[in-house]
Amino acid sequence: MANDIADARPPDGLKANAIGFVDALVIGLNATSPAYSLAAVIGPIVALVGIYAPGVMVASFVPMLFIASAFYYLNKVDQDCGTTFSWVTRAMGPWTGWLGGWAIAMTGVLVVGSLADVAVSFALLAFGLDSWVDNDFVRQLLAVLLILVMTALCVIGTEVSAKVQNVLILAQVACLLAFVVVALYRVYAGTTDFDSVKPALDWLNPFGAGGATLTSALLLGVFIYWGWESAVNLTEEVENSATAPGKAGVWSTVVLLVTYVSVGYAVVAYAGTAYLAENADEEEFIFALLAGEVMGSWDWVVLLAVSTSALASTQTTIIPASRTALSMARRHALPAQFARIHPRFRTPDVSTWWVAGIAIVWYLVVNQISTNALFDSLTALSLLIAFYYALTGVACAVYYRRLLTESVRFFVLIGLGPLVGAGLLAWLLVESVSDMSDPANSYSGVSWFGLGPPLVIGIGIALAGVVLMVVWRLMSPVFWSERPGVVDADLVHGKES
Repeated sequence: MANDIADARPPDGLKANAIGFVDALVIGLNATSPAYSLAAVIGPIVALVGIYAPGVMVASFVPMLFIASAFYYLNKVDQDCGTTFSWVTRAMGPWTGWLGGWAIAMTGVLVVGSLADVAVSFALLAFGLDSWVDNDFVRQLLAVLLILVMTALCVIGTEVSAKVQNVLILAQVACLLAFVVVALYRVYAGTTDFDSVKPALDWLNPFGAGGATLTSALLLGVFIYWGWESAVNLTEEVENSATAPGKAGVWSTVVLLVTYVSVGYAVVAYAGTAYLAENADEEEFIFALLAGEVMGSWDWVVLLAVSTSALASTQTTIIPASRTALSMARRHALPAQFARIHPRFRTPDVSTWWVAGIAIVWYLVVNQISTNALFDSLTALSLLIAFYYALTGVACAVYYRRLLTESVRFFVLIGLGPLVGAGLLAWLLVESVSDMSDPANSYSGVSWFGLGPPLVIGIGIALAGVVLMVVWRLMSPVFWSERPGVVDADLVHGKES
């Protein structure tokens, strides 16, 4: 039985009950970087499906909700900050679990530098320092300093991190709401300088533009929800750890849905599909282009929304990677030093600084290749995200397999739903590989070994993980003695009662 596996948590572990449900919810929301994510994908999605972009955001929500359900039920029986790593290990064995943990850790490495870069760039634009944005040395120096500051906040304590995140989400939501209200008001007042379109309910139909373009749009849409599970990675530090973190993850996806659809409506209605499609290559800077048009001299409000979004996510994205490394080290799947807990702050200081350090090196090295190479590394994220989300969905059904027929609720929420979510993500993973194999579909537009750079980066990370796993298996075989099992029925029924 998996529940008989020895718990390697030290008595002086992470600080219990450090934050509450609302704090976890906010961290889950900020980890997705809503304003930045929207700015990055709205143009490309509109280029594919036109006015039906809000519908794609609704369709993209479906697999996320199913996987959030898996996180909720797995967390109920195993409150481990390693989440996917721990759960997949218990359900499917150490080899698969290790790879799931590796995928989570590497997502943080790939994205933290880019988020800090965006936070710095938009803050400089908001304060009128446009020339600084064009200065690579200044921008990258400020981005590195920002990573160091946000990492220090993560180490100092989860309570401090939560307070910072609460301020940042309030600023971000207020700025986005202001943008939505002003944009829609000007659409209905007929005072826009664009070919604006009056919003309609049929924009919520994801199939409106046809099936061929829907697949490509979903590849973009599904990953703007990524990051909500940061709330669950804090499970050992949240009050009511058996239920609150999982609920925070589920509610994060719902709040994101409302946010994405409302802002999507405002952007499409105000700018029109032609303008957004023509500027799809601007990525996250589409909001920079629209800010002055919508808000006039108050354009800094929108720029600040994207900056605070990326700033918040710079901090929260470190959490899953560092907690996963901590969990892996406690189970002897990584060197023991990664399991060190700061004696005063009771946070995983070693793993946190390691994640930040590797992320900084990656950011600086890839930037030396080209800015497009940095965007290509972000595209490779989709492979890792789809992989570990799908693994979690399968692990939920496998771990609970003996209880799935006990009730319709168990069958749907623990078995069918997570498996459907995993299947959808697996399909998107295959489509992503096919799409990334063509160098023309990359930002760089060049061929690496006959393939697109994002796919090469994804394959390289996967191979590096396999090599490290095998090497560590030979050096320290303790973790690989664990055997998969099933959930303890008495434990489940006890929590349900």
